[in-house]
Amino acid sequence: MVINFNFTSAPCTIFGEGALKKASPYFNRFGKKALIVTGKIITKAGLTSQVQNMLSELGIESVVFNDLPGEPDDIMINNGIKVYKDEECDFIIGLGGGTPLDSAKAIAAMSVLPGKLADYAGKEMSGAFPPLVLIPTTAGTGSEVTKFLVFTDTATDAKLLLKGEDLLPDLAIIDYNFTISSPETITIATGMDALTHAIEAYTSKRANAMTDMICVDAVKRIFENIKLVVENPQNKSAREQMSLAAYEAGICINNSSVTLVHGMSRPIGALFHVPHGISNAMLLVECLRFALDGAKEKFADLGRAIGAASYSDDDDKASVSFLYALQDLTMALKIPSLREYGIDLEKFENSEEKMAQDAIASGSPGNTCKIVTKEDIVSIYEILRKK
Repeated sequence: MVINFNFTSAPCTIFGEGALKKASPYFNRFGKKALIVTGKIITKAGLTSQVQNMLSELGIESVVFNDLPGEPDDIMINNGIKVYKDEECDFIIGLGGGTPLDSAKAIAAMSVLPGKLADYAGKEMSGAFPPLVLIPTTAGTGSEVTKFLVFTDTATDAKLLLKGEDLLPDLAIIDYNFTISSPETITIATGMDALTHAIEAYTSKRANAMTDMICVDAVKRIFENIKLVVENPQNKSAREQMSLAAYEAGICINNSSVTLVHGMSRPIGALFHVPHGISNAMLLVECLRFALDGAKEKFADLGRAIGAASYSDDDDKASVSFLYALQDLTMALKIPSLREYGIDLEKFENSEEKMAQDAIASGSPGNTCKIVTKEDIVSIYEILRKK
């Protein structure tokens, strides 16, 4: 059997306890003044000051941009670009969850590129972007090692996925201690986002031998540890395992991409402002139930890997066992239905056609190991609405 694949990730990653200190020798290579893109809660928790103090010891100035009230949109990003230019910064540090990390990527790119963010939908973003350092404070998005960013275009209410190899950070710094202060809701949302990444990357048409190996490991780690960190947020061993799994899952979507769940999730986030990880979790079981017969062997492998099925079970039984285990996990984590979350179901019904169209346009459903039509997506939205 001949194996061929391309594989990319961040050129340098420092992982583990004390990673920020270990990374300090790298920073003088990047510039003399950093824009730190982060959130107000992270700043209040003291994590931003840790980064600023480290920079100060190196003789590097910094300015903080933390005006990020929700998930990224073009208005926030344009404000960040203005601060970057007005303050004459020469490199960017993203510190936080998906919003600060994706915003940092967008600010870096659009500080150089002409036009507006939405102009780059469906195109490769490339250029001599300023150096970029990404430091996650959640275990989930994987943005610290991906060539993707997601933002909402406020003119159209569409959540757009942008990509480009030049969006990869020059340095990723991952210390699970930075995730310990994450509240339960964020721990669950980001953990389920990472699980979705790993499952989708494994069952994607674009999967390869390298991502397959890493995806299975990530799924196992998350099933073994996500409930532990929810039950005991101070469980350092479980936090470490979740950070590693999120990193693994990020590497995998960078190379084999996401599928139906993410395609359907982004429109829900854009129109109804549901956190990305939660909208993924709401969709996960029903989307995978639809996709099951397109990649039955792989879903069966996951069922065996997490211990939901035995190696003597055939693929039919093992794949369904995985789906049941996933359903049990979402119930244990109290993932809400659309109704329980408080979404206006009439508005949701009226939006299903547009959301399905946006999902197809994103390209993600096309990576599913099964043909997905707009009508299929509308049907899944209807199932969710009636739960």
